[in-house]
Formats: sequence, C-alpha cells, structure tokens
Amino acid sequence: MSVTGLCQVCENATATYGCQRCGRAVCEDHWNDGVGACTACVQGRQQ
Repeated sequence: MSVTGLCQVCENATATYGCQRCGRAVCEDHWNDGVGACTACVQGRQQ
C-alpha cells in the first residue's frame, strides 16, 4: 500500500505505513512492526 501525507496519530511526521486494521496512515514511531498494526490499534487491544 502506498502511503502519503502526515501521520494520523501525531499529525507531525510523514506517514510511511498504512494500518490494515483501522486504515490510519502512520509514521514509523506509531507503527508496531511486531504486531503489524498502528500503536492506536495495539493500545486499544490491550484495554
């Protein structure tokens, strides 16, 4: 998936990943490679 624009979590860094769970475009800081999802989805799963 090609991702462009700003991270939809921090709205500061360039988005480089697209979350398959929620569709957010996120930067490297908000991507969890081990889970394959954005940090917002990972945090939501832990609650």
